[in-house]
This record gives sequence, C-alpha cells and structure tokens, in this order.
Amino acid sequence: MAEVEEEAPSKGGLIKIILLVLVVLLIAVGSALGALFFTGFFEEKEADAAEEAIAELEAEIEGTDEIQMPERVSKETAEEEKFKPTYYTFDQPFVANVANSRKVMQITVAVMTYYDERVLTAIEDHKFAIQSAVLDRLRMVTEAELREEDFRRDLQEDLTLIMNEVLEKFEEFKFAGIEEVYFIGFVVQ
Repeated sequence: MAEVEEEAPSKGGLIKIILLVLVVLLIAVGSALGALFFTGFFEEKEADAAEEAIAELEAEIEGTDEIQMPERVSKETAEEEKFKPTYYTFDQPFVANVANSRKVMQITVAVMTYYDERVLTAIEDHKFAIQSAVLDRLRMVTEAELREEDFRRDLQEDLTLIMNEVLEKFEEFKFAGIEEVYFIGFVVQ
C-alpha cells in the first residue's frame, strides 16, 4: 500500500489570523480614541461654569423673593427684636352643617399675621374666596371629629393652610401671610 503522507496544519496560518485580529482591534481602538480627542472629550471642562450659572439663578430667585416679601412690623424692646402681631376678624360667623347629622356648627374666626398691612389688605380683597374655602372645609366635619380631643387645634391648622393657599393663589404670595387662626366663637347645636 502506498503511504499517504499526512500534512500537519501549518502554525504560520494561525499566527497570521491572531495578528490580523490584533491589528483590527488596534485600529478600532485608535480610531475611537482619535474621535474622542478631536471632539474635545479629553480637554478640561469648566465645571465651575455650571456652578456659577446655578449660583446666578439662585441669586436671581432670592432677589425676587425679597421683592415679594412684605416687611415684618416689629416693636422695639431693649433685649431683642420682637415682631408685633396684627389681627383681622371676619365680620360674619361661618355656619355649616355637620356632615351626616342634624347639627349645625357656627364659628367666628380671627387671624393673626406678623407682616404689614399688605396681608390684611389681601385678606379683605379676597374675603369671599377665603370664606368659600373655609366653608368647604367645615362642611366635611363629622360628629366623630367633633368629639376628638385635638379637633379644634387640627381645624385651626387646616384653616390656616387653606387661607394661605387662597392668598398664594390670588396674590401670588411666596410666603404664609397668616400665622395663626383663632376661634372667637365656636358653637355646635
């Protein structure tokens, strides 16, 4: 029989393939790095520019808040500066039915502010909107709530928030002009 010579695969072909793959990878990495270099990726960025822009915007916002805020009225004392409260009383009592009951609730309300006459003028100007918002809250009161220990204090806080929301809506106040709500009269029959 004739001998058949088996040829061993050459090792030179495998090395050529590996070198070709390495060259392709080097070209890809080089082109990516070159693109990043030419687009300015490796240049130092001005991080302070963004911070300066933010600081300018904050200063601008603070400037508009100072314009919006009225002056607080203070009374002079020897020891420290104290703010003088100003009161406003609603002329008519608020009357609302207690929810799911035959009872009627009647409250007379006064509000207190430490700000100047601007807040009191705004309350007077938007009295009807404030009364409507307060009555909407009062008509949701149930008999069970009336029996709760902290009901009056919670209602005072709710009414303070409601009145300030009305003032912020119509006067575009950026502050809570009404500090406290007081019940002058509170009757449930």
